[in-house]
Amino acid sequence: MANVEVSDGNIEKAIKALKRMLQREGILKEIKRRSFYEKPSERERRKQREARKRRLRAERRKHASGRE
Repeated sequence: MANVEVSDGNIEKAIKALKRMLQREGILKEIKRRSFYEKPSERERRKQREARKRRLRAERRKHASGRE
């Protein structure tokens, strides 16, 4: 769970920090995704797309670290 402390009554700064934290943890994306029904076929395609994205990102990191 995301937790943000308000210091010196600066609520705007705390809200900004909270939004940044939620985005980093993927909570905002999850809320948006769950706001509408997702058909099982769409869910499977999304999961495959996300897996492909993770795999390609890992390969890029592997190749980038080998060059240095």
